[in-house]
Amino acid sequence: MTRIVTQEGLEKLKAELEERTTITRQNIANSIKEAKEQGDLSENAEYSAAKGEQVENEQKIAELENLLKEVKVVQRNQNDSSIQIGDTVTVKAQGKELNFEIVGSNEADPAKYKISNESPIGSALIGSSVGDKVDVDTPSGVVVTYEIISIN
Repeated sequence: MTRIVTQEGLEKLKAELEERTTITRQNIANSIKEAKEQGDLSENAEYSAAKGEQVENEQKIAELENLLKEVKVVQRNQNDSSIQIGDTVTVKAQGKELNFEIVGSNEADPAKYKISNESPIGSALIGSSVGDKVDVDTPSGVVVTYEIISIN
C-alpha cells in the first residue's frame, strides 16, 4: 500500500529512524547494561523497564522501515492551479480565515493545521481552486462551507 508524503514528511521519517537506530538504541543498551550490573534481574524494575523500552523502540524502527519502503513523495504539478497535496490553503469558513497545509495521512497534525488529504476537509479541498466553495460534513453532522481564498 503506497503512502503519500511530502518531502518534509519524508525527511522527518528518515530523521526519526536515524535517531531511533543510533541514539535511542544506544541509550536503551546503556540502561540495560547498568541494570544488569545491579545484580538479580528477576526483581530488577529498571531492567524490566529498559527491556520494555527496547521492544517498543525495535517495533517502531521496523514500522518506520516498512513505511519508508511504501512512501511516495508527492511532487506538485506546477501546471495545475488547483489544490494538491503539499499546498498551504487559506480558506474562509464561518467568518474566519484559516490556513491548512494539505499533507499525507502519516503527516497529519490537526493541532498545527496540517490536514490529511484523506480527511473530510482535505478530500473536499483537493482539486478545488481559488474562489471555489466546498461543503464539508463535520462529525457532528453540521455542514460547513469553505471558500478558497488562496493557494500557496
